[in-house]
Amino acid sequence: MPVVIDTYLRHLEVSRRLATNSLEAYSRDLARLDAFAERKQTVLEALTLGQLEEFVRELMTSGLAPTSAARMVAGVRGFYKFLRLNGAIASNPAEDLHSPRTFHALPKFLSLEDVESLLKAPGVDTPRGLRDKALIELLYATGLRVSELVGLRMNDVRVQEGLLKTIGKGSKERIVPIGDEAAKWVSRYINEGRPAILKQQRDVPWLFLNHRGQRLSRVGFWKGLKAYGLAAGIRAPLSPHVLRHSFATHLLDRGADLRAIQTMLGHADLSTTQIYTHVLEARLRSVYDRFHPRS
Repeated sequence: MPVVIDTYLRHLEVSRRLATNSLEAYSRDLARLDAFAERKQTVLEALTLGQLEEFVRELMTSGLAPTSAARMVAGVRGFYKFLRLNGAIASNPAEDLHSPRTFHALPKFLSLEDVESLLKAPGVDTPRGLRDKALIELLYATGLRVSELVGLRMNDVRVQEGLLKTIGKGSKERIVPIGDEAAKWVSRYINEGRPAILKQQRDVPWLFLNHRGQRLSRVGFWKGLKAYGLAAGIRAPLSPHVLRHSFATHLLDRGADLRAIQTMLGHADLSTTQIYTHVLEARLRSVYDRFHPRS
């Protein structure tokens, strides 16, 4: 740990009488900043405002919660104010460093590698495995809300046409395309998995069923998805909404039109969909900072 960090932590402990937990949090945050400075082949005292802003962008794109990132920025500003007052630096580079609370919270999403691992997690040699494979494939292929997914009826899905119908917020109906891979697994589930789960029951309209042959609940799907995420070795937080965000982000990343994504997600207002552009903006800025010779 650099001497300047030890000196600052001692100041917080003696002069401000911070609790042990708070001191440990400051220590972790400043250690992360020091690691960033090492990657930049410099020292903490020489970091510029531009580099500190790059550090904040890294925090945001790494998936750190905005509140945690804001705490780290406040700690960095306090650290450099202390260095300036004690004459360790001639000017304070963090004086105009803004809190990430002024930014939009970036939606969490999975990498393509994590999605592939998740899609391979369900074993398809059982009716339940087939159901779960179809569920996850369909969710990632369409970006449906979990309530829309488990609320699908048999006549809502037109597998041969590659389309499904869903009722979203405000009771608004929309048509969403289904990819070939998802359509294949939904078709196999309908033909092989669902009849085994349904057994002798008749007139059950729901597409996805629990082990009793009734409509699968949101909680039931969420628990299964979480288990598959652990089995796939996915460390990032995982929920049905994360897969919805992954669907939108990966489409946008490959050049999809924002209004088309708005329609598929069922957003009433384009401004709701535009949050996904912040993911790309942050990524572009991170790439620029890393590779441009005069950044």
